[in-house]
Amino acid sequence: MSLDGWNRVLVLGGIRSGKSEFAESLVADAATVRYVATAAGDDDAEWAARLAAHRDRRPAGWSTEETANDPRRLADVISTARPDETLLVDDLGGWVTVLLDPAHQPADDTVTIDELITAVRGCAARLVLVSPEVGLSLVPTTPLGRAFTDALGTVNRAVADVCDVVLLVVAGQPCQLKPATAPALSTAAEVTAAEVTAVGAAVPATGATVPTQAGPMVAAVPTPVSPPVTTPLPPAESAYTAPAPTIVEPPAAGGPAIEPGLELPMPDEYAGPQAVERLATLDVPGRGFGVLEQVVSFAAGTQGTSPQPWRSVRVLLLHGDHRGGAAAGTLPGESGRRADQARAGQGVLARLAAEGAAGLQVVEAPTAAPIEHEPALTAEQVESALSYGWRLAEEAAEAGVQLLVLAACGAGTEAAAAAVLAATAGAEAPAVLARVINESGEFDDASWMIRCAAIRDALHRTRGIARDAKDVLAQLGGGDIAVATGVLLGATARRTPVLLDGPVGVAAALVSRDLAGQARHWCLLADDGGQPAVRLAADVLGLTPLAQLKLDLGEGANALTVLPLLRSALTLAAALPSRPDRTAGAGPDDTGLDDTGPDDTGLDSGLDDGRSPQADEAPEPDAESEPDFREPEPDGPGPTSTQPTPADHSGSRAG
Repeated sequence: MSLDGWNRVLVLGGIRSGKSEFAESLVADAATVRYVATAAGDDDAEWAARLAAHRDRRPAGWSTEETANDPRRLADVISTARPDETLLVDDLGGWVTVLLDPAHQPADDTVTIDELITAVRGCAARLVLVSPEVGLSLVPTTPLGRAFTDALGTVNRAVADVCDVVLLVVAGQPCQLKPATAPALSTAAEVTAAEVTAVGAAVPATGATVPTQAGPMVAAVPTPVSPPVTTPLPPAESAYTAPAPTIVEPPAAGGPAIEPGLELPMPDEYAGPQAVERLATLDVPGRGFGVLEQVVSFAAGTQGTSPQPWRSVRVLLLHGDHRGGAAAGTLPGESGRRADQARAGQGVLARLAAEGAAGLQVVEAPTAAPIEHEPALTAEQVESALSYGWRLAEEAAEAGVQLLVLAACGAGTEAAAAAVLAATAGAEAPAVLARVINESGEFDDASWMIRCAAIRDALHRTRGIARDAKDVLAQLGGGDIAVATGVLLGATARRTPVLLDGPVGVAAALVSRDLAGQARHWCLLADDGGQPAVRLAADVLGLTPLAQLKLDLGEGANALTVLPLLRSALTLAAALPSRPDRTAGAGPDDTGLDDTGPDDTGLDSGLDDGRSPQADEAPEPDAESEPDFREPEPDGPGPTSTQPTPADHSGSRAG
C-alpha cells in the first residue's frame, strides 16, 4: 500500500475530481483487496455507465462486496475485517443516498452513522474510504438535497476525525489535510532532499508537501530523527532487575521527537497469512490451532518470517499512583508494597515471571495529581514520561528481548484508564469502571461512586481543552499511562511486540494510536480479565483477547499465565512437519494384506528353497507384520517351536 504506516485513510473529492482512481492507486500494491460498493443501480443509463467504468478499472484479483441493499451492513463489513485484509469503500455518498432512501425508512439514521464511525475507528484491516466533498457548493434548494448534503457533511466530518490520513483530490491533484505536519503521501515516487533541491525547491524543516516538476504531489522530506539514547543493562537477565530510576529530568538531547504522525514500521503483511496457511498442512491429528492461529499470525508478522517462540521476554511493571478520588477505596502504601515485592522476586507477578523464564523490571512513574481538580501531569512531565518509556523499549531491544509484557500496580489506575477511555472513545465512566473490592473481599460501592464522580468532574473540567494525545495524558492519564505509551511507541520503532493485559496497557494503546496508528498492530491482548474497560478498549483497537480466564491477580498476571500456552503454539507451528503425501505409490491396501489368497501373505515364500517342511512348521512372523522397532532375525531357518503360534497358518500349508 502506498500510504505506508497508515491504516485508515479518507479520500475526499468533488465530481470527476479523480478521487476514486487515486484511492485505487493507494491499494494497488496490496496482496488482496476487498472492494466495497455502496451505490445502488437503477434504470439511469448514464449512472449505469459510471458504475460499469468503476467495475472495469478493478483488477481481476479484487473481490467485490455490495452493501446497497442494507446500509447498516457496511459497518458490519468494516468491523469484521481481518488485520491481513485491505478494504476500499467507494463511496460514502452512495451509502448516504441509500441510507436516506424512503425504502429504508423509518430508520434511525443517527444510530446507523454512529455504528459506521465505531466500525471505522476499530477496524483491524487497512481501510481506504472514498467520499464526495459537497460542502463547497451552494445550499440545495430542495428538502431532499439539503438532507443529503447535511447527512454527508456529518458523515465526512465524523469519519475524518477517526482516520489517520485525510486527503482532498482537486482536479486530480491530491492535497493532504490530516495530519498537517506528517509526510505527505501519494502514488508519486518519493524524492530525496537532493532531488528536491535539484528542481529548485527548498527543503522544508518539517514534513510538508513539496511541489516539483516530477509530478503533482510527492512525499515530503521528513527531518531525520536521531535514535533515542540508551542506557546499558546488566549483561545477564535475571528473574528481576534493579528498579528503574524515577523520572526527574527532561529527555536527553537528540532523543525521539514524539509528535502526532510518527512514521513507524508495520508488521509484515505477508508473513502472517502465509504462516496461517502453513498451519493447515501440518501433521496434526485434529483440526488445528483454533484461536491460537492469531498468535502464529501475529508472531510471523512481527518477526517478518516463519514464527519462532519468544525466548527472551521482559516484564515492565509500571508503578505509579493517582491521588484524589481516582484512588478511593485503596489502602495507603499498598501499591508500593507490591512493587517492593516484585523487586525482591516475591509476589504473584515475580513468581509467574520466574516460572516463565521472563525478566522483571520495576519502573517508577510520576504520581498523578487529582484529576478532578487539576491536570494529572505537567506538559514537561508528559514529554519526559514518553521519552522514558521509549528508552525502556530501546534498552530491551538492545538486550535482545523478543517480547515485552506490560504490567502495572498503582492506586487509582482503573479510574485513570476509564477517564482516558471516556475522552478518546466516548465511553461513559460508570459503564467501563470496574467495581471496587475492599480489603475484606466485599464490594465497596461508596468508593466506586467517588471514583465515578472524580472522572465526571475531570471530564467537565477539561471540556474546553483540546483532547489530543498529549493533552489526554496530561489532563487525565498520569505517569504510568504516559510511560506505557512511550513503551508502545518505542517498541513499535524497534519492531518488538508487546503483550497487553489490563486497563493501563489498553489505555496507553488508545493514546499511542493517536500518535502513531501503527503501534496497535504490534500489540497482543492476553485476556480482558472480565474488566469492562479492557473489553471496550479491545473492541475499539480491534484486539481479540486470546483467553477468557477472568483472573484477577493484578495487571500483567493474566499475560504471564497465558505466555507458556503461546510459546507452545509457536513451538508446534515451527517444529511440526507437513502432513505426508499418502497418495503416491499407494496400492489397494496400504498394509499389503488383502484377501486374494494365502500366498499373498508371504508365508509360503520359503517352501521351494530346499528347506524341509518341518523347518517351516513354526515360521518366523512375516516382516510386514513385525513392529518397526523389532530387530530382524539372522538369515536361515529359525529355531523350531513346539507351541503353536497365535495365528495358526498350518491349514494353509497342509496342502
